[in-house]
Amino acid sequence: MNIQIRYYSKTGHMKKMAQVIERLTGARAMTTDNPLTETADVLFLGSAIYVAGIDNNVKKFIATLEKEKVKNVICFSSAAILTSSYPQVKALLEKQGIHVDEREFHCKGQLSLMHRGHPDEEDLKNLETFIKGLNLI
Repeated sequence: MNIQIRYYSKTGHMKKMAQVIERLTGARAMTTDNPLTETADVLFLGSAIYVAGIDNNVKKFIATLEKEKVKNVICFSSAAILTSSYPQVKALLEKQGIHVDEREFHCKGQLSLMHRGHPDEEDLKNLETFIKGLNLI
């Protein structure tokens, strides 16, 4: 199974989360600046919410994806206020004709003093449990 990991991170939250997925799957975690060059059975896509929306870098990355090269996308995210970036990411991916898994991982993200320290160790352990529960590894 070919697993790919891409993420965008302004604050380092998504990078921390992507590194957990990298450690568990053995796939290399790369930023969305790195185009997907091979077919992915599963693409883990990490995005956070910035001012109520996903970053333009994530939108640009999604626009480069081809439905023939991406069989399934599993989203992971953090946000301080919104519940998840999933609905926004899913809408963009589905416009591209790409399947988005209903299973997604989301945790709180720090914004100034709000949710200070998140994602924290417990969040990362919950992510690990989530990844193991997917039965991909």
